[in-house]
Amino acid sequence: MATSLHLPISISATSSSSLRARNTRKFAAFCSINAKAKVKIPIPPINPKDPFLSRLSSVAANSPETLLNRPVQNSDSLPYLDLFDEPKLMATPAQVERSVSYNEHRPRKPPPDLPSLLLHGRIVYIGMPLVPAVTELVVAELMYLQWMDPKQPIYIYINSTGTTRDDGETVGMESEGFAIYDAMMQLKNEIHTVAVGAAIGQACLLLSAGTKGKRFMMPHAKAMIQQPRVPSSGLMPASDVLIRAKEVMTNRDILIKLLAKHTGNSVEAVTNVMRRPYYMDSTTAKEFGVIDKILWRGQEKIMADVASPEEWDKKAGVKVVDELSL
Repeated sequence: MATSLHLPISISATSSSSLRARNTRKFAAFCSINAKAKVKIPIPPINPKDPFLSRLSSVAANSPETLLNRPVQNSDSLPYLDLFDEPKLMATPAQVERSVSYNEHRPRKPPPDLPSLLLHGRIVYIGMPLVPAVTELVVAELMYLQWMDPKQPIYIYINSTGTTRDDGETVGMESEGFAIYDAMMQLKNEIHTVAVGAAIGQACLLLSAGTKGKRFMMPHAKAMIQQPRVPSSGLMPASDVLIRAKEVMTNRDILIKLLAKHTGNSVEAVTNVMRRPYYMDSTTAKEFGVIDKILWRGQEKIMADVASPEEWDKKAGVKVVDELSL
């Protein structure tokens, strides 16, 4: 009897399934013989204080066939543990999380982030200084929108301090702004640029680089052009500071040429206003050629109803005196 229950300790991978089936048949035959002969199976020593093990051992000794009869699985019965087959995972954690029974109010997929929603509307929002991470995202979005539809316009909303912070500290290289500019110039789409808040330095260049006639500015937005700044050079040797200064001068000349090209001003005029930071409100930016139109809901109708200064003087009875006659 003891030899019939003996199972081999080491089983090869090729014959494991056949040995498992053979041992199952032996155990079933042994249990059926013992049930007819009313021979009790020797019970190993158990903890007498454990009620579950006591009940399990009594069932195995009195009616072992109940353990061999596998129940038919349905939705009402609990899962059983198969002793002869390898255990299988009932469901992966992802399947449990996606199931409705886990939480019917839980979304099936994560909600899209805000830049993705704006991208769906063909809107690219530049709301941070031009650091490498921002440049990477903006250039990728521009390329993606052109790939999606090369005929539909792309809307770029700008609220950026360029490659510097509000206090003037340099946070990015001038090449970050030039990278976005070059990507804009390579696109086949119309590019509508809108300044909201501020467009400073390289951001002002991106604002003016939009399609002519499609460059806009909010009424209370600000634009500012300034010379590029030399990054902190406290730990650089003198020769490296000189090299960095020459590179900044080169970037300044490129910025002046590009601003002169897109604003319609001469290089000398742009150079003169860039000697110091040159701030522009929406009206000044329009006069300087940075934008084409100020976005003001209903301003066309309001401006059409406004009379000219000469008409106001005529209605008020004010006589206009020619300065040459004085």
